[in-house]
Amino acid sequence: MASPQCCADPPTLNPAGGEGRVVDSLGGIAAYVAGVRESKAAVVLISDIFGFEAPILRKIADKVASSGYFVVVPDFLHGDPFVPENADRPIQVWIKEHPLGKAFEEAKPVIAALKEQGVSTVGAAGYCWGAKVVAELAKANEIQAAVMSHPSAVTVDDIKEVKCPIAVLGAENDKTSPPELVKQFEQVLSSNTGIAHFVKIFPGVSHGCPVRYKNEDAGAVKSAEEALSDMIDWFNKNLN
Repeated sequence: MASPQCCADPPTLNPAGGEGRVVDSLGGIAAYVAGVRESKAAVVLISDIFGFEAPILRKIADKVASSGYFVVVPDFLHGDPFVPENADRPIQVWIKEHPLGKAFEEAKPVIAALKEQGVSTVGAAGYCWGAKVVAELAKANEIQAAVMSHPSAVTVDDIKEVKCPIAVLGAENDKTSPPELVKQFEQVLSSNTGIAHFVKIFPGVSHGCPVRYKNEDAGAVKSAEEALSDMIDWFNKNLN
């Protein structure tokens, strides 16, 4: 499931990062939250294997919140992000200890809690590991709009079962979900006329780019900013 690209360019985590705040429990899960709590539209951002303290992820959350959404970044890793330097716990071991099905089940009470506080529409966006959780939520009718960035472990069969508008943002140099697979996703979505979709493959960048890039890499920064803009546009079209 995980390729070396999934583990590349690990962020320097910052528990105090972002303009929002961390709450101890939203639907039973600690979460970073940003934006107007009274908003009728919420976005759940689901991290990659490096978790909810990644600075770029929180920057993305703040930017989405500035567009009028209440944004929640749950800690589905429970304070246990992947640590590449830990040779005793390679990615294959870590993945087994963080099953995607568990995160999917934990997302449901988070969404329920948002609905209880007055939210009427919920979108979800995920990166790598988190994109698979988003796919499961989209299949289960839990959300009203979905965005998957450089997905990991998402299959054509998953895409066949999607029940809400979905955007898939891929990368040209992605070995985990290569352009050929993303194009298969697009073919499936195009044949399912009832599901609105948007599929884009960013040229010249690798798996992980939208949420893990180096500021000195102008091309990667441009692609990441474009991916963020595409995501916000998708939610604006489908959550309001």
